[in-house]
Amino acid sequence: MQIISIGFLRTGTTSMKLALEELGFGPCYHLKELVNEPSRAAEWLTVAEDPASADWKQLYADYNSAVGTPTTTFWRYVIEAFPDAKVIVTVRDPNEWYDSATRTIGEALEPPLPVRLLTWRPRREPDLLDAVQRIARQHEGGQVTDREEAVAAFEQHLADVRAHVPADRLLFYRVRDGWGPLCAFLGVPEPVTPFPRENDRATFRRRIRKGVTRVIARRAVGAVVVAGAVALAVWATRRPR
Repeated sequence: MQIISIGFLRTGTTSMKLALEELGFGPCYHLKELVNEPSRAAEWLTVAEDPASADWKQLYADYNSAVGTPTTTFWRYVIEAFPDAKVIVTVRDPNEWYDSATRTIGEALEPPLPVRLLTWRPRREPDLLDAVQRIARQHEGGQVTDREEAVAAFEQHLADVRAHVPADRLLFYRVRDGWGPLCAFLGVPEPVTPFPRENDRATFRRRIRKGVTRVIARRAVGAVVVAGAVALAVWATRRPR
């Protein structure tokens, strides 16, 4: 593990993942690893029970960097496990971060009632990924429902990292600043390609809308099929014999 980036969600973590991979520090461990392989979430739930006993090197085997959740949740243990890794904290104005989080993550967690009714389904088994994200949110600004509480958690995280990590190993970084500060800190040349910009507010909302639309569309098709089958059954029982 060469790079550990421990910023909160909505501070450019997805862009940071892409940037590190473009700079040659991939593969990068990111929340998408759990989305693509939900079985990995079970590993993190075990970690949450006793992080001091976790096998961090095994957990991050074959990865050269890690960004954001769930690494951020257990950042103290991770940076201790990899003492030679450089540490980056993606940052932005705390109130700007809160506004972004409430209009993306907050809306995803608490969609309007009609959307909840149209997309509700009973859980047949535990949602491990959701459980990991709930643990992460306890650290990363709570449920992002109270500005004062969330901003205080954001600022406390920065203070804790600053107090814990030696300055020569640490970079507080705004993704809007592009390649310059990041490449200088990592000691690598700047790419000629633009800095990746991924998962901004508009993109996040568009993805959520697409997901909701797919669920509703599937259910609408199912309802039409069921209604057609019922109508056919009724017709069959009532037609003259």
